[in-house]
Amino acid sequence: MPSIRPVRSRRLGSLPLLALALVGCQTAASSGGAARHASATLVDTGGRNVGTVQLSEQPAGRVALTGTLHDLPPGSHGTHLHAVGQCDGAAFAGAGAHFNPGARKHGLDSPEGPHAGDLPMVVVAADGRATLNATTDRVTLGDGATSLLDSDGSALVLHAADDDQRTDPSGNSGARIACGVVKLETR
Repeated sequence: MPSIRPVRSRRLGSLPLLALALVGCQTAASSGGAARHASATLVDTGGRNVGTVQLSEQPAGRVALTGTLHDLPPGSHGTHLHAVGQCDGAAFAGAGAHFNPGARKHGLDSPEGPHAGDLPMVVVAADGRATLNATTDRVTLGDGATSLLDSDGSALVLHAADDDQRTDPSGNSGARIACGVVKLETR
């Protein structure tokens, strides 16, 4: 009985590689190329560095914020992305209001919210250290109305008090005690 061997064409041999290459191109095109990264180095009202937060694009249109902060007053602190990339003026007034391109109400618990820049609170330990780990789908590092990297930029601001996550415009979170301009990183 003769054996039957599959016949391979040289042209078909490269077809799977071509298909993989096309899928890779489509994925890069749909995500706008490589993921973008940004950072915000926060300073307190005395101008002292209190830590850096990294921002990075994640799958499904999300932005992750991660960082370690230090030399801050213990307790819970409201944390928000603000509309202007400036950390100057008395108590960082140059950062403007919360980043809110959708004209929503303040607070992660608000039925009419949240602002795009509303984030979970940061809890600072007795030793003055804290970790920020948050993810949001309300902002982007790309183009468009929700971009943190628009023409006037944005800033990450830490407030003096707890954020009630409901009261407009800032959750009764008090004075601005630390601020960092969000800056695009090239990698």
